[in-house]
Amino acid sequence: MSKTRQALRIQAIERDITPLPLLTPELSIVVPVYDEAESLPVLYEELCRVLQQLPLSAEMIFVDDGSRDGSVDILRALHAQDERVQVIEFRRNFGKSAALHAGFQAARGRVVVTLDADLQDVPAEIPRLLEALADADLVSGWKYQRQDPASKRWPSRWFNFVVRHLTGVPLHDFNCGLKAYRREVIEELSLYGELHRYIPVLAHHRGFRVTEVPVAHRPRRFGHSKFGSARFFRGFFDLLTVLFLTQYTRRPLHLFGWFGMISLGLGFMINAYLSLQWFMGHPIGHRPLLLLGVLLMIFGAQFFLTGLLGELITNASARPEYSIRQHLAHRARVAQRDGE
Repeated sequence: MSKTRQALRIQAIERDITPLPLLTPELSIVVPVYDEAESLPVLYEELCRVLQQLPLSAEMIFVDDGSRDGSVDILRALHAQDERVQVIEFRRNFGKSAALHAGFQAARGRVVVTLDADLQDVPAEIPRLLEALADADLVSGWKYQRQDPASKRWPSRWFNFVVRHLTGVPLHDFNCGLKAYRREVIEELSLYGELHRYIPVLAHHRGFRVTEVPVAHRPRRFGHSKFGSARFFRGFFDLLTVLFLTQYTRRPLHLFGWFGMISLGLGFMINAYLSLQWFMGHPIGHRPLLLLGVLLMIFGAQFFLTGLLGELITNASARPEYSIRQHLAHRARVAQRDGE
């Protein structure tokens, strides 16, 4: 700390001035953490080395997502020794999307970088992402040589292939934790559930420029992956959510209306045919086709009603789905100028 800044801080304390935030950093690094106690000291050292090379003021925001392995104690120690470190502690595990949302809310930099805490993302790649950000609003890392077992690589490739073709966003790796954002992107993102996988899709839908940069990837050094096989099912349902949010969020009746029209149309044709048979003297009460026609018309009406209800709640906002125990952030006292 410079002598001038130290003197200002001492003067402010003596004059009992209301604490104000530290000078706004230019770069915010957001790191979701869940049971990564062994990785955190190494990650912190690597981040510090990278920040020493960058001509930017920076802050590091670690969001503890309900860790139970002592990660919180390590983060508190880092906060105590480094004024650039913020720590957000969740009361329990709420998921990566919630952790990123909380980190974005706390970030003050005009540029925000995210990466995972398991050391598989390489902090030394951050300068390359920032360089690519000159021509984009969001830069996503692409783990082109992913250092994971085949049981994770092949499902990931299939997932990225499907998302790329269904959404039209030409990325190879949607779920890479290493990303760089302009501030205006995170200000317009609303993350909940498991939507962190589709951040590039949501940003692209808002009109932001999205690109990717090949980045190095390392094998897991400590611990094990926190995502089990259930992530595949959650990812599929979240893909349906994203497709709905990006294509029909403001016109849900356009989606449900198509299903309603098809169902009602088929039901009407079946019942019209059976009615004609009845007028011709043929009994229809025992025919399964009658039950099918009635059910199709009922389903069609339900689809239409669902679409109309969706239109009514389109603009409803969801409350944050996480709870913060405490938020540790450094504050500085700033001296007032004479005469104020």
